[in-house]
This record gives sequence, C-alpha cells and structure tokens, in this order.
Amino acid sequence: MFRQLLLSLVVIGAAAVAYVFFVPGASETLARFGITLPFGQPAEAAVGPAGQQQAASPGQRGPGGGGGQGGGGRGNRTMVVVTAPVLLATINDKLTSIGEGAAAHSVTVVSPASGTLAELTVRPGDAVSAGAVIGRLDADAERIAQERAKLAFDDAQTALDRTNALAKASNTTTVQVAAAQLAFNNARLELQNADLALQKRTISTPIAGTVGLFQVSAGNTVTSQSVVTTIEDTSHILVSFWVPERYASAITTGMPLTAAAVALPGQSIAGEVNAVDNRIDPASRTLKVEAAIPNDAGRLRPGMSFSVSMSFPGEQFPSVDPLAIQWSSAGSYLWKFVEGKVERVPVEIIQRNSDGVLVKAELSEGDQVVTQGVQQLTAGASVRLLDDPSGGQGEGRKQQSQGNPS
Repeated sequence: MFRQLLLSLVVIGAAAVAYVFFVPGASETLARFGITLPFGQPAEAAVGPAGQQQAASPGQRGPGGGGGQGGGGRGNRTMVVVTAPVLLATINDKLTSIGEGAAAHSVTVVSPASGTLAELTVRPGDAVSAGAVIGRLDADAERIAQERAKLAFDDAQTALDRTNALAKASNTTTVQVAAAQLAFNNARLELQNADLALQKRTISTPIAGTVGLFQVSAGNTVTSQSVVTTIEDTSHILVSFWVPERYASAITTGMPLTAAAVALPGQSIAGEVNAVDNRIDPASRTLKVEAAIPNDAGRLRPGMSFSVSMSFPGEQFPSVDPLAIQWSSAGSYLWKFVEGKVERVPVEIIQRNSDGVLVKAELSEGDQVVTQGVQQLTAGASVRLLDDPSGGQGEGRKQQSQGNPS
C-alpha cells in the first residue's frame, strides 16, 4: 500500500512539473489561483537586455521565448496574401454547328404519260439547261393522231373560208356560217389536243442542273407517276443547321458565316444566312437556320455534312482565379486588394471555365483579387503581398527593433 501511494505521488508530481514547463500559460493560470512558482520569470513581464521591462506576448515562454513575426500581438499582425489580376473574357461570341447540305433547287422528274421508254438522251452527271429533253416515249400512235387532227383542221379551215365567201355574196345563210365556224373551232381544239399528247411523249427537265442516276432505262414500261431521275441545281448549296435559342434574336438574314465540309478538311468557304425559321423547336429549344454557300468549283454535293461557324459581338465579363471565390450565407464574394487593404466585393458567377471563373461584379481589368490567405481577412484589413520587394520582413524588423533595443 505504501509503495502504491508513493508511486501515485511521483506520477502526480511529474505531471505537475510537465504542466508547468510544457503547457503555455501555465504560470499565469497558477498565479490566478495564488500559486507562485519558485522558479522561472513571472508571466506578466520579462526583463530585456537593458534592464527595461517588456510586456510578454502570448507567444513568449520565459526568458528564452521569442514572439511571433515582428514580435507584435496577433491582433496587430499584417496578413500576407497572394493576389492575381482580373482579366476580361468574352462569351457567346462564337457558334459552331453541324448541318446537312442540299441543292439550291432539286426536281424529281417523272414520266408525263404512260408508255414504253424509247430512249434517254443524256447521261447521269450531265449538265442540262431548263427545258432540255432527257428522254422520249414511243409516240407512233400520237404522231398519227396529230396528222389526222391536222387534216381535219385544214378541211375545216377550207370550209370556213368558202362559207364566208358565199356569205359576202349573200349566197348562204348565217346558220351555215355559224356551223362552219363551229366545225373549224372543234378541229382546232382536236389539233391542239393531238399536239399536247405528242409533247407528253417527250421527257424534259423544268430547271437547269445536273442529271442524277436514272431510275428506268430504255425499253421499260412507265406510267405517268414513274420517277425517271433527279435534277439538282448545285450552283450553290443550302446548309440547314440548328442553333440554341439564345442566339435566336442575334441571327438575321444575310449574316456572314463560314462553312467547312467534313469531306474536304482544311477548306473553309464563306457564305451567308439565307433563311431563318419563324419558330423555336419546343422539344430541343433550338432554331433552324439555312445558309447559302457558293459552289463555283462544283466540289460540294447535296447531302454533305458541314461544320458552320458564326461570330457574334458576345458579352464581356471579368474573369478571376477560381481560388478567389469565397462563399457566405449571403452568396459568393471575393477580396479586392486596393492600396494595402482589402475590400469585400459580392459577385455573381456567370460561367466556370478551366482557366477562370466569369463573374458579374464591380471589377475592372487589371484589378488585383486575393487568391491565397483569404481565411482570416476582414473588410478594410491591412494586408501585405507575399512578393513585396522588402521580402515581407520590413514590418517585422521594425517591431523587433522596438521590442529588443540593442
């Protein structure tokens, strides 16, 4: 029992000695309870080399303890910070979209009548003018019908001339003249009908362009709805593409743009907006736009995929280092460095990029904002830059010279 009691006293004594020597502020705590230590200096004061009494800082521990940087109290210490300049960045100034090309004009040519295709007068890829004949149907029956109608027309014309001559000599009645005139008119209509039937045996193109592949060949039987080929006017290409609705008010007809065909890498072609749709697609929230691109060389084909680029005035916002953004219950803010002090500036985040954060705030290009050392800043606090020419020691040396005179 005696050994255990002695061991307990030794442990308690060792703990007390360790508390006094190793716990900062232990002397002050014991002094408040009326316990004065027989060793060490009082916690309230320390004697300097010249015999002058100095106030002990919280960082001092007896005669050999030194204060913090500059020897000043924590409340008077100048914070060291790192700043970065504010840049200006522009957004929504460029638009790139993928579209599909189509011919300026495209016509699907069908057979005007039923029958056997006698011949094709052009080949796929040939350039034709408007009204050019590209094929013919068998027309023997129609040619005979036209000749018969012409004979009937000539006979009616002769009869009408003879009747009119008799009428002038008062040798015929008005009824006979009217009958001759009616017969002539009917013969003329029959001849026109025969001419039209003969014309329908010829297949022609209504527009100028390039002939596509034929869907029928000579000798095939076709109907009045059979597709023969397609004529494409590729003097310029129309590219349809979609843009986000935020650009809807900025896009107008005639705006310049550039397009690059995926099949022709490295080649950009200048064009312009040809048409803009009148409504936003509610499903995709996009607007359909049509661009016209010249095709003088004839290298562009309908159906090609194009990358379309457009430029806009855009919007400019201050761009700051992401480390400068801080948050509070009131929202986001940052610290602006102005003549050795910091100002709190509320910001509204517009866009986050890999190299900076675009914000809406009262900032100008070149302003300095704090990026490191922001944790203990307060509005109006004095700060010092880490890369100060004095090396960050000027203020500390001044305080040390005042507290430790030589």
